[in-house]
Amino acid sequence: MRSSRTIHVISAHAEGEVGDVIVGGVLPPPGETIWEQSRWIARDQSLRNFVLNEPRGGVFRHVNLLVPPKHPEAQAAWIIMEPEDTPPMSGSNSICVATVLLDGGLVPMQEPETHLVLEAPGGLVRVRAECRDGKAERIFVRNVPSFAQKLGARLEVEGVETLTVDTAYGGDSFVIVDAETLGFSLTEDEAHDIATLGVRITDAANAQLGFTHPDNPDWRHISFCLFAGPLREGLEGMETGAAVAIRPGKVDRSPTGTALSARMAVLHARGAMKEGDRLTARSVIGSTFSGRITGETMVGGSPAIHPEISGRGWITGMHQHMLDPSDPWPEGYRLSDTWGAR
Repeated sequence: MRSSRTIHVISAHAEGEVGDVIVGGVLPPPGETIWEQSRWIARDQSLRNFVLNEPRGGVFRHVNLLVPPKHPEAQAAWIIMEPEDTPPMSGSNSICVATVLLDGGLVPMQEPETHLVLEAPGGLVRVRAECRDGKAERIFVRNVPSFAQKLGARLEVEGVETLTVDTAYGGDSFVIVDAETLGFSLTEDEAHDIATLGVRITDAANAQLGFTHPDNPDWRHISFCLFAGPLREGLEGMETGAAVAIRPGKVDRSPTGTALSARMAVLHARGAMKEGDRLTARSVIGSTFSGRITGETMVGGSPAIHPEISGRGWITGMHQHMLDPSDPWPEGYRLSDTWGAR
């Protein structure tokens, strides 16, 4: 076999959502901070195209690039590459990265708990992993500060009655809609309709509402639409269903850690959650993330929370992505049958 490029990947998923981790074959991109490095990856596109586009990738895949940390407290850093965005933070991807670092032996595992600090493009996240018999069984991530931005905003979506929505940030930016109002029970058979409508809602929210992060002027759009299920009391706090539509048109298989953080921020802003309260979200495939508000803070002069999310991750394989010099599609391709109209 011949290859002009070889990238070493450990594949993983967190509660069903794929989050592969590049562990070799790629030099750190230029930049003084992890955020600047992530912006270089986003602008350059060549690595994103190589690992995310077909035939190596697909709309279902997220890929994370391990890089040396910039912050002295961090043991590792990573850059998140999603189908359309290169975001500040991701809950499922942070769980995948922590799982690969610990189960793969890149960071020493301590039983019954391992503590480590990871550096995401959006800031430091502190990880606590429950470990047994050489396996990180559950990953707890103290996410970046999360906040509500617009509450009860009106949104016009073609073909849909006027919606009342919230916008919020949980490490990534969301427009949040009531699933029941739109006729969804958040089950597997609804995934296609949720994905299609969710992208339309996200596009409308960007056009009509917009988004600004007070501490990160580079992040000026809404990435996702969260279809939020009704709240109910559970054994360990509140429970809910959740489905997140990810551009260009798929549903997150996990409950989405940044969405859980964003929804807790909205509930906190409304007085429905306080420090110490818990919220567990269930995805369309039945997997769960648990969330907890660990503290209160301020972002840009507005109230915010410190959210903790937790879930499970598993390694699914090891791969070497290669490029034959004669391959006519060196950066792959995207077709509208799965990637949506472009």
